[in-house]
Amino acid sequence: MAKINLKTILTFAVQKNASDIHLQVGEPPVLRLQGELIHIKHPPLTDEDMLSIGLYLTGIKEPETFRKEVREYDGSFQLDDVSRFRVNVFRQNGKYAAVLRVIPLEVRSFTELNLPPVLNQISDLRCGLILVTGATGMGKSTTLAAMINHINHTRHCHIVTIEDPIEFLFKNKNSIISQREVGSDTDSFNMALRAALRQDPDIIMVGELRDLQTVDTCLKAAETGHLVMGSIHTPDVLRTFGRLIGFFPTEEQQNLRQRLSENLMVIISMKLLVNKEGTLLVPACEVLIVNKTIEICIKNPEKTVEIPKYMEKNKDLGMQTFDQHLVEMVESNKISLAEAKSASFHPDQLERNLTIVGH
Repeated sequence: MAKINLKTILTFAVQKNASDIHLQVGEPPVLRLQGELIHIKHPPLTDEDMLSIGLYLTGIKEPETFRKEVREYDGSFQLDDVSRFRVNVFRQNGKYAAVLRVIPLEVRSFTELNLPPVLNQISDLRCGLILVTGATGMGKSTTLAAMINHINHTRHCHIVTIEDPIEFLFKNKNSIISQREVGSDTDSFNMALRAALRQDPDIIMVGELRDLQTVDTCLKAAETGHLVMGSIHTPDVLRTFGRLIGFFPTEEQQNLRQRLSENLMVIISMKLLVNKEGTLLVPACEVLIVNKTIEICIKNPEKTVEIPKYMEKNKDLGMQTFDQHLVEMVESNKISLAEAKSASFHPDQLERNLTIVGH
C-alpha cells in the first residue's frame, strides 16, 4: 500500500471522529466509532499492504529487518494538520496487523471534554499524588493531558512527563515541559522517575503505574513535596486501592496504607459512554478527594469499603460516585437510561435513584 493511501484512511478516520483504526490482512480498515467497530468501504488489505504499512509506521527501511525484528511494536507518529496516533504493530496468526489510537493535535479543555469543574481545583494542587484510572480507551491520557495543559497556562512550573509512548505533544507556555519516552529516551518508568527527581521538577506525570517499584517511587516523589500524576488500569476508586496495595508484600501493606493516607490527594475514575444522540462519547467520572475521614478509611482495611459512602455524602466538596454522576447525566439528557444502567455497578439502585420520569 502506498503511504498516500494510508494517509487517506487515517484522515478519513479523524474526520469521522474515530477513536481507533484497525488494520489487518484480509479485512478492510475498521474504525471504532462511538465504541462500535465499523468496516469502511475499502478493498481487503493484503500481506504486501500490511508490510508496507508496518515499514512506514515503524520507520524500518528493510523488509527483512522488519520481519526479523518486529513481533510487537509500540510507538507514535504525527500526520501534520491531521492528528497524532499511538501505534501498535503486531503479528497475529503469522501475519502483521496494526491498531492506531487517534490523539488530537490540540489538547482540549476540561469544558470541551465534559469533565467535572472540580478538575480545575485539582490541577491547582501543589504536592501529593493524583491518580486517573479506567480501562483502556476510557480517556485517562486525555484527562491527564488536559490537566497538564491547564497547569501549563496558569502556573510557572517544570513538568516532567514519562510516557510509553509520548502521546500529546505540549508547547511551553508559562511552564517548561520535558517529555521523555520509555524506550527511546529512558529504559523504564522507574529509572526515568528516579532521574526526574534530579531534574528540578515541580510536577511529574507518569503514563502508567505498572508495578511496585513505580508506585513506590511515585510516593517517594510525593513525599518530597512534588505533585505526581499518573494513570492506572482500574475501573473505580475501591479497586484502585486494591491494585495499589496488591503490588506490595503482605508485611508492607499497612505501611503503604499509611503512606497513601498521607500523600494521595485525588482519584478520578473514568468511563466513556455514548451520548443520547449516539454521536459522541462523554465521560462519567468517579471522584475521590482525600480528607481526614478518607485518610482514616485508607489506613484501616476494615473501613476502606466505606469510602464510596463518604464520597456520596461529600458532593459539595467535589466528590461523586459513578452512580451519582450517571443519575445526573440521565436527568440532564446527556445519556440514556439504558446506557447509564449498562455502565453502573448497581443498575437497579441507579434506576431507583432517578427522580425524573420518562427515561
